[in-house]
Amino acid sequence: MKYQIYTLGCKVNEYESEVMDNLLSNAGYVKAEDPDICIINTCTVTNTADSKSRKLIRKLKREYPNSIIVAVGCFVQKSMDSLDDLGVDIALGNKDKSKIVSYLEDYKNDKILKVYDIDTMDFEDMTLNNSDLTRAYIKIEDGCDNYCSFCIIPYVRGHVRCKRKEEVVKEARGLIKKGHREIVLTGIHTGHYRDGSIDLSDLLVELLEIEGLERLRISSIEITELDDKFLNVLANSSVLVNHMHIPLQSGSDKILKSMNRKYNVDYFKEKIDRIRKIRPNINITTDVIVGFPGETEDCFRKTIETIRDIGFTKLHVFPYSKREGTRASFMKNQIDEKIKKERVKQLLDLSRELEISYMNKYLNSEVSFIPEVYKDGFLIGHTENYLLVKVFGDESKLKQSMKTLLCEIDYPYIIGK
Repeated sequence: MKYQIYTLGCKVNEYESEVMDNLLSNAGYVKAEDPDICIINTCTVTNTADSKSRKLIRKLKREYPNSIIVAVGCFVQKSMDSLDDLGVDIALGNKDKSKIVSYLEDYKNDKILKVYDIDTMDFEDMTLNNSDLTRAYIKIEDGCDNYCSFCIIPYVRGHVRCKRKEEVVKEARGLIKKGHREIVLTGIHTGHYRDGSIDLSDLLVELLEIEGLERLRISSIEITELDDKFLNVLANSSVLVNHMHIPLQSGSDKILKSMNRKYNVDYFKEKIDRIRKIRPNINITTDVIVGFPGETEDCFRKTIETIRDIGFTKLHVFPYSKREGTRASFMKNQIDEKIKKERVKQLLDLSRELEISYMNKYLNSEVSFIPEVYKDGFLIGHTENYLLVKVFGDESKLKQSMKTLLCEIDYPYIIGK
C-alpha cells in the first residue's frame, strides 16, 4: 500500500515521523503522492497548532476519501473526543507510534482509538535508520516536569522519561556508520536527560568519543541545566558545536515569575557570560513569547533591552496562546491580539537585524560547512555555528565537509565560493 506522512510541530515530531517512515518502508509500504494511508503527526502547543491539525485532517479526508486516515501525537492525546467529527480511522496519542505497522495491519474498517494514561507511560524506544539526511536526530528524552504556566505540553507528553544510554550510543554509532556527519540530540526537555546516575553531560562525553562524529548538537536546552559539569564539557570538545538554542521566553522578571520559569534575567545573563568566556563567538539563539497575560509596554521594552544586552543571534517568536487548563489561561490582563501581532513584528524585525549582524562578522572568512541540500546548482548547508551557507557546486559534494570563503549576505544565506 502507498502512504504519506504529514508532520506538524517540533523536532521531536519530525524525528518520530522519520521513524514511522522507516518502519513503513521496511515493511514494504511505498511512499507516494496519491496515498492509500495518510498519517498526520499532530501538534497542540498553541491554538493555531490545534487549528492546523484539524484543518489538515479534514483536507486529507476530502482529497483522499478512500484512504485510511491516521492521526497521532499531541493533538490526539489532548482532543480524542473531537476526532469522530474529523473522520479519523486510526488515532494514537503519544505512545505506540513505533507500532504503526501493526496498527495498520490490524485495521479492518473498524476505528482504532488508542490513548494511554500520559502519567504512567514509559519511554518508547525508537531507532532512526534513515541515511538520506546529513544531520541525524536522536530522541533521547520525552515529557516535561517544569509546568510553565503557559504550556500544555506536560499534560500531553507526560513526565520526563529517557532512553537508555547504551541505546543512544548504539543509535549514534549506527547513524555515523551510514554516513551522517552530525548528530542532534532532541527531546521535549532534553536537558533533563537521566539514565540512573548518568546525566546529559555524562552522555555527551561518551558520544564525543565515537570515531567519525564530526558534530554533536543539542536541539534546545534550558539555562538552568548549564551547570559547571556541562560547561566543562563545552570547554573541552570541539565536536560539540559552537551553537546553542537556549529559551529566554521573556526579558522581564515580572513576566518570568508569572510564567513559572526557574530563573530571572540576571541569572540568565550570568550564565551566558560564562558560556561566552568559554566560546567567545558562539551563536546563541532563543525562544520568546510575547503578549503573555500582564505584559505591559514596560515589560515588553525590558524584553527588547534584555535581548540586545545578551546579544542573541536569532529569535524564534511566538504570540502567547491561551491553552485551556493551564494556569495562565485563568490569569487576568489577557493581551489584545492586535498588540500581540505588533510585538511579534517588532521582535521578528529585531531578529533579522541581529542575525545579519552576526553574519557580517564572518564575511571574508574561510569556514567549513556540510552541504545538506542541492538546489538549482547550489550546495546549501550549515556551518557548525549554524550559519546557513549557499555555494555554487556539484551534487557529488553533498554530505562532505568542505571549506568555503564567505563573500556576501543574501539573507537568510551567506554566499560562499
